[in-house]
Amino acid sequence: MRRILSYALAVRIETERLVLVPITLPMVEAVFANDRVRAEALAGARLPDAWPGKALVERAFSADLDLIRADPARRLWGDRLMISHRNEREPRIVGSVIFHGHPDDEGVAEVGYGVELESQGRGFATEATRACVAWALEQPECSAVQATTYPWHRASLRVIEKIGMTLAGTREHDLFGELLVFEKRRP
Repeated sequence: MRRILSYALAVRIETERLVLVPITLPMVEAVFANDRVRAEALAGARLPDAWPGKALVERAFSADLDLIRADPARRLWGDRLMISHRNEREPRIVGSVIFHGHPDDEGVAEVGYGVELESQGRGFATEATRACVAWALEQPECSAVQATTYPWHRASLRVIEKIGMTLAGTREHDLFGELLVFEKRRP
């Protein structure tokens, strides 16, 4: 486990309580294959008991393994695992920040985030998403980052507010109705 984490040193992001490690194609393949031992070895950290799994990854992040395999650098652009390393017996994955792919032709990337149930309410989503959005806006191909959420999703709205995104518009979801679109632009 230590070797993989060391390999990621050049591209990982560290915050006060988290190490944000890039999600790689082999990690995604291990999760889709339900190979927990391999996924943990590649991440260099323990997975939560109930997270992730192929169904959750597909539902939450619209992940398609064939599309990821076709262009992993584009599809996994900026994606990171949140690894808690403070006050832990061993490094533990508490969530992820996903960019839904490389920024589009206008330089806009869309971010999503999730924290496993036992770690919610501790500010991990805010801490990790703030760091990943800052990283994205430092990349020359990214001029803005957007996040979408439902008007009723208080926890997500709170993360978006705390990282300094502003309302940029709305869009419709086929099943659930109105989505709010928030944005943060490069200064």
